[in-house]
This record gives sequence, C-alpha cells and structure tokens, in this order.
Amino acid sequence: MVLVMEESTVGKGQTESLRTVNLADRRKRFKLYMHKYWTLYALLALPITYFIVFKYIPMTYIQIAFKRYSIVQSPWQMPLANNRGWQYFIQAFKTPDFHRALRNTFMLNFLDLLMGFPAPIILALLLNELPFKGFKRVTQTVAYMPHFLSWIIISGLARQLFAPTSGLVNIVIQRLGGQAIPFLNEPVHWVITYVLLGVWQSMGWNTIIYLAAITAISPELYEAADIDGAGRLQKIWYITLPGIKGTIVVLLILALGNILGGGFDRPYTLGNPLVRNVSEVIPTFVYSWGIKGLQFSLTTAVGLFQSAVGVIFLLGADFFAKRAGERGIV
Repeated sequence: MVLVMEESTVGKGQTESLRTVNLADRRKRFKLYMHKYWTLYALLALPITYFIVFKYIPMTYIQIAFKRYSIVQSPWQMPLANNRGWQYFIQAFKTPDFHRALRNTFMLNFLDLLMGFPAPIILALLLNELPFKGFKRVTQTVAYMPHFLSWIIISGLARQLFAPTSGLVNIVIQRLGGQAIPFLNEPVHWVITYVLLGVWQSMGWNTIIYLAAITAISPELYEAADIDGAGRLQKIWYITLPGIKGTIVVLLILALGNILGGGFDRPYTLGNPLVRNVSEVIPTFVYSWGIKGLQFSLTTAVGLFQSAVGVIFLLGADFFAKRAGERGIV
C-alpha cells in the first residue's frame, strides 16, 4: 500500500514537472516566434484597428432598430419600441415601398448573378486560348478599365448614348429605319440596360481572378491532353474548368451572400421617376426614408434585415458547397 502511494506521488510529481517544462518551452518558442515575426503583427495592427473602430464599434448602433430614436440620447438610453422592440420591423413589412424595394433588389441581383457571374469565366477561357500574347494583354486591359469608372460617369455616358431622341444609339437605329428604343425610360428596357451595364463594368475585373487561377494549372496536363489528341473544347471542359472550380465556388458563395445587398450608386444614378417601379431597391429605400425622411429606426431595421438575410444565403451556399465536396469559405 505504501509502495503504491509512493509510486502515485512520484507519478504526480513527474507530471507536474513535465507540465512546467512544457510551459516554459512554449513560452520560449513564443518569444522566439514573436521576435522573428513581430513586424508582420505590427503591420496587421493597422487594419485590425480600422475594423474595430469603423466596423465593430458602430455595430452598437444596431440596437436603434429596436428602439425609438432620439437625437439627444445615446442608443443605450433610448426607450424600447412597441411590440417588444419589433415595431419598426412590423412597420417595414407593412410598407408597400419596402415590398417593392425588396422585390426589385432580389430581381436585379438575381439577374446580375445570372448574367454577370458566367461572363468573366467565359472571357477568361477565351483569353486563355488566344495564341497572341500581345493581343491578349491589350484585350484584358481594355476589358477591365471600366471597373475604374464610377457609376456617376457611366450613368452620364449611358444617358448620352441611350437617350430616346438625342442618344447616339437611337439616332443610328432611326437612320437605319428602326424605331427609337426607350432604354432608360421604360421598365423592361431599363432592367436589360441596367444588367448589361453591370456586366460590362465588372466583367473584365473579375476575369483577372479566373486568369490567375488558370495559371496555377499544371502545363503538363495540357501536354498530356495534346498527346491524347484532345481538342480545345475538351481541354477546357476536362482540365481548365475543373482546375478553377474551387475559385468559381468561392466567388459564387460570396455572390449569393450579396443577393439582397448591392450598391447604392448604380440604381440611384441610372434610375428616374419613369422606372421607379423597378429601380427602387433597398439602398435607395434606406436613403429616401432614412436620410431624407429622418426615420432612422425604421431604416436601421431594414438594414439589419438585409444583413441577416445575406448571412443566411452566405452560410446556406457554403453548406451546400461543402456537401458537394468543395472547400467553402467558413
């Protein structure tokens, strides 16, 4: 019995000494690691500070969605809204303008995804097949230059080109014997113009991502395919597309997460009273009701709903991507 107690005592002592040694060793390795890489963490401090100050601290104002806004009180002092704080969510869903903005946001973002997501993939595949490197570089540069134009400039160009009577495009159509097309003054034509302008503006920039992914594919695969007698379409289908499938899935997940998002400048600058029924989206609704109408609690509730739905779409797309055998982003 005494021997057993002595052995257990020795075992405990050895365990404690091993823990002390391991802890000291970890501290030593941590100090060496920080001494070697402290500059990287110093560089990382600035973006982390940016996100904390401008992203996370403002999140405290989300509670405005559940309270009666008062300009003279802090969000912590504002009284809770009716219906246990859900007053403004209920009010939003009872507002016809919000229903219209929600419908248009889904519609326009879905059309953007349907038309705009495959476009850079197709362009990247075409550029990758070009044998003339100089022409490839020029085409790529011309394609991604619209990305650097603001929507203020693009909308100004669009109004000059697609005006019903004085626009260059309609002048050419009329001189060829056709009728003027109301590109920006009729809802259906406005939606088509809106989507195509978005594809034109973003296609070239997104192509860069896919071209970078294509360069990571081993050239030996293409050489083996040439030996086997594979054609260009077969190499694209069996080598290039599987090689960039991971990139496609990640960008698709991010795009689905933005299905209820979207920017403010594009619909606002291209819209006009004649097409308000299809151009009014959630960002413009928030601007009209929140900034102009001073209904901050209502529009904060709308923004919170928009963000929550976006997170649900993002996590859902990531879940199905992982079930399909892809890596995902979460």
